[in-house]
Formats: sequence, C-alpha cells, structure tokens
Amino acid sequence: MMSSRLVRYSFFAFVALLAFAAGVWLNPERQAGPAEPTAADALYAINLPDLQNKPQKLDQWRGKVLVVNFWATWCEPCRKEIPLFVQMQEKHGAKGLQFVGISIDQADKTSEFAANFKINYPNLIGTFDTVEVSRLAGNKRRVLPYTIILDRKGQISATEMGGITQEKLDALLLPLL
Repeated sequence: MMSSRLVRYSFFAFVALLAFAAGVWLNPERQAGPAEPTAADALYAINLPDLQNKPQKLDQWRGKVLVVNFWATWCEPCRKEIPLFVQMQEKHGAKGLQFVGISIDQADKTSEFAANFKINYPNLIGTFDTVEVSRLAGNKRRVLPYTIILDRKGQISATEMGGITQEKLDALLLPLL
C-alpha cells in the first residue's frame, strides 16, 4: 500500500517538474544569453580611414547589397578584378549595390591606384590585422583578394577567394538585387 502511494506521488512530482520546466522553456520573456558575434557583425564593426583619412564604419552601408573586397595594389588578381567592380558599381549602384574596398597597403599607393583605375566606390585603408576579419568569414589562408558579399539583411551570402570573374559576380549579385 505504501509503495503504490509513493509511486503515485513520485509520478505527480515528476509531471509537475516537467510542466514547470516546459513553462520556463516556452516562456517568450525568458532571458537568453548574449548571442555569439558573427563574421558579418565583425565586418559591420570595421572602422577604418578612407583615402581622405576620415574614419568610415562599414555599418553605414547596412541595408544594401554590400561587396567587401580585401585587396592590395601589388596584387595582380586584384588589379584584374577592380575594373569589373567599377563597372558593376556604376551599373547597379542605384539598385542598392555597394562595393567597398579594404586596401592592405599604404594610403598614398592606394590613392594613386584609385585615381589611375578611376575607382568609383569607397576604399578604406586596412592593415594585416584587418585581414583577420576576413579569416572569420572563411579566408583561412588570409589571401588577397578576398571578397565577401552581404545581402540586404546583413547576412553573408557568398565569399570568394582569389580573383572573381564577371560570370561569377553576376551569378552571386544579381539575385540579391
């Protein structure tokens, strides 16, 4: 007699504990811990000087299709893809496309290069430490060029290691516009 009563009470206690745990878990007002920062968060937090030495934060372009290109003036594949970026910025900028270059080079060399190539999008001056942010987005070998494409919601939609072609860029960008 005593053991069946103990089993019954144990069962009710277990059900009550389960109901309590479910209520805590399903409560929409419960406190969640801080979210882990993402590679996109790290990109948007970048604050680097532009060619006029004015600090620029990538966050100012949130809401656009953002193409962030890590490059250097001495990088041959970079030199080949930049005219394509200039063309795409001209053609699709009004549709919400924004290219931003992050040069891992000296400011004077980058300014001269930008003038010679008629770069029509912002270029920021980074350091080798800045390349670490690209590593978070998949650039494990820290190579240049490295291109990261973020959609309008601020999520990384694609990355490209090495030079990129017109066909590949069209395939990655046009659906986002």
